[in-house]
Amino acid sequence: MAAAEPDAPVADVVAWRDITVSARDGLLLHARDYGPTGSDRLPVVCLPGLTRTCRDFHELAVHLSSATGRPRRVVTMDFRGRGASGWDRDWRRYAPLVEMEDVLDLLVAARIDRACFVGTSRGGIVAMLLGAARPTAIAAVVLNDVGPEIDGRGLLRIKNMLAATGAPRSWEDAVVGLRAAHAAHFPGIDAEGWEAFARKTYNDRNGRPVRAFDPKLTRTLEAIDYSQPLPTMWPQFDSLAHVPVMVVRGANSDILSRETVTRMQERRADLDVLEVADAGHAPMLVEPHILSRIAAFVAAADCRKT
Repeated sequence: MAAAEPDAPVADVVAWRDITVSARDGLLLHARDYGPTGSDRLPVVCLPGLTRTCRDFHELAVHLSSATGRPRRVVTMDFRGRGASGWDRDWRRYAPLVEMEDVLDLLVAARIDRACFVGTSRGGIVAMLLGAARPTAIAAVVLNDVGPEIDGRGLLRIKNMLAATGAPRSWEDAVVGLRAAHAAHFPGIDAEGWEAFARKTYNDRNGRPVRAFDPKLTRTLEAIDYSQPLPTMWPQFDSLAHVPVMVVRGANSDILSRETVTRMQERRADLDVLEVADAGHAPMLVEPHILSRIAAFVAAADCRKT
């Protein structure tokens, strides 16, 4: 079969449908649903990072769902306690295994039997767990700056950053704070880019930025012993052996090391690797060349559709 051609996006901005899903424990979860529900192309399900939201995938969702000729459906999810999803009364349930169950509930509600998954950081961990628990649900996986091993120093940096970050008083303060926290790892972002990042990082409440996650979520990071190596997920990564896998790594990442990517390649000779210059943890998936690369990867998975 001939190689799949990358999707060509249209210029118009595509609207999404907000959907609400009841998890098996009754908590209400939010997601955005882009593109045609009846497309014959594989749908894409996007899973965000630890404190991030479905908004992180807007550009990618528009790119994939507005492709000229044969657009595909894209569903981007807010994990429990993030974005517009409900907050759990028990912070201990802010855990990857519970979030994997929430993804399964979303798939049932959205009538998606099999999909390509794009997981950023925590979302990639959930995707690997899903590969072990429900391999038939996965057609392909993009792991955005995450792998079977996580550098504890990077996770400790995130913990300390979240602990030191207060609620900004204005959107201008939000931009200044994010630039101060992340500019060293993302030196190429311009003023417009920092503004867009702020709008994705915080919810808007009456014109003011507020945290887009339950503060109790940070308690899950306090329980980790950072003096010890973090648990690895090589069996879960190996569970994806039956599907194409792509890994996107920020060249300045302190979460996913080059050494871990090399070990991933040793286990998967066909691993599709994209390293993003001037990006830390995690690449923002907004640059045209990144969108096109992911679109081509997903389009190739259509050729393997069964």
